[in-house]
Amino acid sequence: MTIVALDTATRATVAALLRSGDPPLELEARDDPAPGERPRHATRVLELVADVMERGGVGWDDVDAIAVGVGPGTFTGLRIGVASARALARAREIALVGVSTLQSLACNASADDGAGRAGSVLAVLDARRGEVFAAGWPLGHQEGPPTLLSARACSPAALGEAIVAIGPGALAIGEGAVEFREVLERAGALIPDDHSAIHRVSAINHCRLALSMRGSSPDQVQPEYLRLPDAEINRRASRGRAGGPKS
Repeated sequence: MTIVALDTATRATVAALLRSGDPPLELEARDDPAPGERPRHATRVLELVADVMERGGVGWDDVDAIAVGVGPGTFTGLRIGVASARALARAREIALVGVSTLQSLACNASADDGAGRAGSVLAVLDARRGEVFAAGWPLGHQEGPPTLLSARACSPAALGEAIVAIGPGALAIGEGAVEFREVLERAGALIPDDHSAIHRVSAINHCRLALSMRGSSPDQVQPEYLRLPDAEINRRASRGRAGGPKS
């Protein structure tokens, strides 16, 4: 089976190709903006898809499914990624699989990755506005739905409370864990070095998860925002400061 995957839920733009069989093939391409630089989702995502396919010697007739990260993440980033994946799936009449970006991130962690005392893994993305997107799994069981902490948008302090409730040995990974390291470590989380690759979303994980998932028509794959877009939050805040809508 051959799967092409992409994700634009975070500042990074990532794409991957997985071909199962003998021999198997896994290729990934990514674009990680430097600090202060804007994401380049719109200009890079299709280039990265083309790159992994060219390196793998794969044409669209060889592709069985397309996997796309459905978030949570930024409104604009998710919209670009999901729309791009839908367009590719429609044009090539290929099944589309929506993959949780948090679940894919959580799959970076294993007992062999220096997790040490960790018995659980929390995938944590920076949701901006002083919040995080997070979900939690028992370590080694990331292939299923989150059972320790359902996917949510919350403050770092609220996530810290959840970590205390989960108990010792919670491994927190992702850009949100790095951004709010002090708060989460104070709650007992174990967080790898800031520059560890374990914190980066990998589209290869999207492919691996998609192997056991059922594809669907493009229109059935929807972004998982977990909260209102920033523009709507700003609009409601503005209305509140103005005393609400005028008749």
